[in-house]
Amino acid sequence: MSEFQAGDFREAMAQLAAGVGVVTVRDDRDDLGSTVSALMSVSLEPPLILVSLASHGYLTEVLLRQDRWAASLLSAHQAAVASRFATPGRPSARHLVAGVTHHRGPHTGALIVDDGVAAVEAETTQVVPAGDHTLFVAHVLAVDYVTTGRQPLVRLRGRYRPVG
Repeated sequence: MSEFQAGDFREAMAQLAAGVGVVTVRDDRDDLGSTVSALMSVSLEPPLILVSLASHGYLTEVLLRQDRWAASLLSAHQAAVASRFATPGRPSARHLVAGVTHHRGPHTGALIVDDGVAAVEAETTQVVPAGDHTLFVAHVLAVDYVTTGRQPLVRLRGRYRPVG
């Protein structure tokens, strides 16, 4: 096997388009969230999803103690929302959704961004360490909404892009 640089691997993976979402969780009195592009369906029966988060991140720390969370799958016109939630540090999700239509999920209490292509509420059932990331496998508690008429936001080659 040939040697390669970490940057080569990153560049190779950047060639794969990935849907963009926002994972949010309510932690005591505060709300937290982060933009993700490593979110996927794992199983239809039972309904399971998986999100991969950097192990050293604050959202990971919170999800290790709060099992219930939400994922809002963003639409093509929500690149600004994705950029806000990708901000480093620990800004409150309530500040990040200022001026953006949203509501609280009835099953998780987490903030859900409106006007995306879909949103789900989930409960973590398994946590798997994986290199410098942590995988959260979660049972879907509810599908908050699905909007099939909107184009999804994707990340490709390091940039947010509409599909099409």
